[in-house]
Amino acid sequence: MDQTEKIRVLIVDDIAETRENLRKLLSFARDIEVVGMAASGEEGVKMARELHPHVVIMDINLPGMDGITATEQIVREVPTAQIVILSVQGETGYMRRAMAAGARDFLVKPPSGDELISTIRRVYEIGRAQVARIAPTIPAAVPGTGRLPPPVPARRGQVVTVFSPKGGVGCTTVAVNLAVALQARLGSGQKVVIVDGSLQFGDVGVMLNLQPSRSIADLAVRVDELDSDLLTSVLTPHPSGIKALLAPPHPEAADSVIGDGSGDGHRRLQRILEGLRAEFDYIIVDTCSILNEWTLLFLDEADLILLVITPLIPDIKDARLFLDLADRLGYPKDKLALVINHSDRRTGLRLEQIERALMPAIVHIPYDERAGINEANRGIPIATEEAGRPIGQAFVHLVAGVLERLSQKKSEAEEAPPPEVTQRLGRFLGI
Repeated sequence: MDQTEKIRVLIVDDIAETRENLRKLLSFARDIEVVGMAASGEEGVKMARELHPHVVIMDINLPGMDGITATEQIVREVPTAQIVILSVQGETGYMRRAMAAGARDFLVKPPSGDELISTIRRVYEIGRAQVARIAPTIPAAVPGTGRLPPPVPARRGQVVTVFSPKGGVGCTTVAVNLAVALQARLGSGQKVVIVDGSLQFGDVGVMLNLQPSRSIADLAVRVDELDSDLLTSVLTPHPSGIKALLAPPHPEAADSVIGDGSGDGHRRLQRILEGLRAEFDYIIVDTCSILNEWTLLFLDEADLILLVITPLIPDIKDARLFLDLADRLGYPKDKLALVINHSDRRTGLRLEQIERALMPAIVHIPYDERAGINEANRGIPIATEEAGRPIGQAFVHLVAGVLERLSQKKSEAEEAPPPEVTQRLGRFLGI
């Protein structure tokens, strides 16, 4: 932040005591200045027009014009102002309405001083980046030529979807550790994001020991304005360098993502994946074991599908059924790769038998009960904690195999004409 500029804040709340308490909380931050306080939505809109604040702290429940309506009007008339909604209600419905109105963040009353100040600073930075992005810029000519430099090619991230038709085989473990090990292999020059596609009961946040305040539901209600800033505000960073797009905090909140079956959910998820492809080099998607609308979309959009099994007859049977379905859906065979988890458990089945029945595996991941319990209970990825052990090395081999397969597919895709877009869900349901 420019050290000479203070963050100008407007407080809108109908209770005088609340306004004064918020002002006192913010007085401890030297980089924040409260430039005005309004007691109603109408007054808040008027003061926003006159004062042009960087951030507006808006109560959701106001007499007359409520906070949602006031937010919509300020966003239209003072687009550089970032709105933070305050409410005594923490339900998802309130948050959804606030985000749909154009708010940048949502806090439950009463916020702590640290929470309020850090939120104001964060949305202020988002606002600055937004202004810089929309400012007109003219590229400089290449010295000595008078010609403009060639355009930088747009990023087109590759999607790896981790799936199994059988629950409990370790899909989340594979997805999380693939993302962490991939980032370690690539370094900071390339970007990796993991998406929790198990929208109702996702565990990616638990496995990474993340305490999120935002989820994919916050993107779903604003897909038509999705940009880099919005993604940044919703993604949760992990110490490994990856970012995580987490599942909603409650199962019912998934409704805001998947919709009512009218096709809106499909469009939202597709738009979110497009936004992630534009920002990240690799998108790892963890999924549930049910072939519903959104799981099929994650499979359709994947550049590579990792089919995870353990060496047990039911897993092999279900994997065989899925491979048959994938063939009917028109997936090319090189779009799928087999991962055998717990490969050294004594189940009476030899790995070569399994591979003959299905396909050669891209990796065999050994069984390590201690490492698995450690990760589940402490949220420390195996790829980080057990890097020198056989199970940690297995994920290094998985990364190498995935990168090789994706490189081959990318080369082939550049030479081939664009594939015809198909509605695989309709074909799957026979409609």
